[in-house]
Amino acid sequence: MNPAAVCPLDEWLNDAVMQKIAMENNLAETAFYVKEGNHYSIRWFTPAVEVDLCGHATLAAAFVLFKHEDHQGINIHFISERSGPLSVSKNGNLLTLNFPSDKVEQIDLSDDIIAGFDISPQIALKGKSDYLLIFSNENEIINVLPHFDLIKKLKARGVIISAKGDTVDFVSRFFAPQSGIDEDPVTGSAHTSLIPYWSKQLGKDELTAIQLSERKGHLQCKNLGDRVEISGQGRLYLKGEIFID
Repeated sequence: MNPAAVCPLDEWLNDAVMQKIAMENNLAETAFYVKEGNHYSIRWFTPAVEVDLCGHATLAAAFVLFKHEDHQGINIHFISERSGPLSVSKNGNLLTLNFPSDKVEQIDLSDDIIAGFDISPQIALKGKSDYLLIFSNENEIINVLPHFDLIKKLKARGVIISAKGDTVDFVSRFFAPQSGIDEDPVTGSAHTSLIPYWSKQLGKDELTAIQLSERKGHLQCKNLGDRVEISGQGRLYLKGEIFID
């Protein structure tokens, strides 16, 4: 499970105001959306920066629309200026995100990448926003110690680490101190990189995954070629109001 804040808007607030709201919420991401015709425009902010894509906050926004905003039907269409068209479909309590795939390419294991962890990865790749580091096994993913001061110096949104899983197809963790998040509990956007990689490595398009943060997140994944599907559930924790002078 990964907490996210969702702020439905009638019209966009000033960018600085949305950033301050996200900072006050102090969660990995706060999603803001505005209804525009037959879709919803959506943006995501960490406590420090606006980001290009966030999976769990999009799922949370869809959960709010389905459960609390009386959205009709089983599909929701979002549009992000940074990531294009995104959709969420509902099947019972299961919500499925449809996101564009990320293309990751292998790069050299540089000294600055290796220095970020006490265990050396086997392979380094780079996608649109993140580094993806492949380790030997699940035990290394559980026990690796990140050096956040060094990771923060890498020019990326964050660093995904991953390995083949013992009981699922693959496991991962995600660190983004440069975006104001030392470790994210469950990162849907990171799986836009992970799913294509592990689909190719394992020779299968339907995959199971666990993000091995302290909270843990179980995901059902599907590779569709240029897009991926990531499925999970939402839970309401808190409702409140924000007062702006």
